[in-house]
Amino acid sequence: MKEQNPILLFDGVCVLCNRTVRFLMRRNRGRVFRFAALDGETALAVFVRHPELARDDQSVVLVEDFGQPGERVLQRSDAALQALRLMGGGWRVAGLLKVCPRRLRDGVYRFVARRRYRWFGKLSHCPVPRSDEKTRFLP
Repeated sequence: MKEQNPILLFDGVCVLCNRTVRFLMRRNRGRVFRFAALDGETALAVFVRHPELARDDQSVVLVEDFGQPGERVLQRSDAALQALRLMGGGWRVAGLLKVCPRRLRDGVYRFVARRRYRWFGKLSHCPVPRSDEKTRFLP
């Protein structure tokens, strides 16, 4: 079954996160993804529906079947790997990393997440998308 409406929730002031969103937008010709900041209305609605999720700005969140009865939410390395898989083509190879235990993958993810502002920087505010990108961003 093909996933519907995947939405990537990301830290809007994180330079690494914004570069990742740009990377996904440029390389995903099928325009599969929509995006929303972790501190926005869309993310709040997801966290209300899924109180079991860790609410922190150190985790990317991928929401599949957004707003549907079968809505599925992935965090950290699972979200990153699924996003690459959904891009299709050669990016699906990244799915092979799922053979690594989640504990190890998430450990590496957390290591980078804790240092991302120091290594890549932090923006003063979430950038406003260009007019041709606005339909791919949710509040």
